[in-house]
Amino acid sequence: MKRAYQGSLIADALAMPVHWYYDRETLDRDYPDLSTFQPPQQNHPDSIFWRSNYTALNEKGDILHDQAQFWGIKNIHYHQNLKAGENTVNYKLATALYEQVTTIGRYDSEAWLARYIENMLTPGWHRDTYLEEYHRGFFANYAQGKAPEKCGIKDEHIGGLSQVPALVAAHQGLPHEEIRQAVKTHVALTHRHSNVLRAADCLTRLLLDLNEGIPLREAIMQSAGDWFSTRKALTWESRPDRTVIGQIMSPACYIAEAFPAALYLAWKYHDDFTAAIIANARVGGDSCHRGAVVGSLTALSHPEGLEPWIEARPG
Repeated sequence: MKRAYQGSLIADALAMPVHWYYDRETLDRDYPDLSTFQPPQQNHPDSIFWRSNYTALNEKGDILHDQAQFWGIKNIHYHQNLKAGENTVNYKLATALYEQVTTIGRYDSEAWLARYIENMLTPGWHRDTYLEEYHRGFFANYAQGKAPEKCGIKDEHIGGLSQVPALVAAHQGLPHEEIRQAVKTHVALTHRHSNVLRAADCLTRLLLDLNEGIPLREAIMQSAGDWFSTRKALTWESRPDRTVIGQIMSPACYIAEAFPAALYLAWKYHDDFTAAIIANARVGGDSCHRGAVVGSLTALSHPEGLEPWIEARPG
């Protein structure tokens, strides 16, 4: 199961420089080769994060640290400080979660919230410039004095799945219902949206299916029928990925379309991890967070494809 967790990290790191590119021509111009990890360029001409706002109410909400100076400026890359092969903040959190659970032997929501808050408030712990709405909402509430377990918001983005493969992997060998409950509890701390919770449970069930030896396409048909139509996918697979995810499904971050889009890429490239994560990066949009699905599922289905990527990772 650890392969699923590793696959999610690799998919995120590969997609990191092209994260939230929606103009595919610009993506191809700026990053013509995505067969290896690439560093982000300083500018992101397709960036819209300059429209976002966040001002810390007090020190309990200061999660931007020295990156606050870049907010409101056009063309700043979301991940401008990261190196080739480095993970974005949601997957750094996934690594911290995996390490905590495997160390103490179980999931403890209070312990996790303490770790999450400590990490995000520590200058230099993360080097991302942009932080998703769920982080900003959580720490705005925390700065106002709310209890940590009540700081989550009703966020409906696929970023809520980023830590699911890590949490499932850390619970390998435990009863399935216990794993599913841990995932639900964890995701609900930051993403109190029914569709995100449904998708998180679906991804959990798929990972458990694969771990029992069920082929990926069969697992998707068996456990993801309320999100994905194999019949439709069979009619789409001969079309370019950018047509399917661009005209039929959105490449954007909202869970209602982002999760089926990720399932489609995992279904199409079920037997080729490398092809899957490259395709995910190349279609643009919220590619880093789709990577939690595409990377974890295809890594567990096709684990032999991981080794070159693991070796190429920094550190």
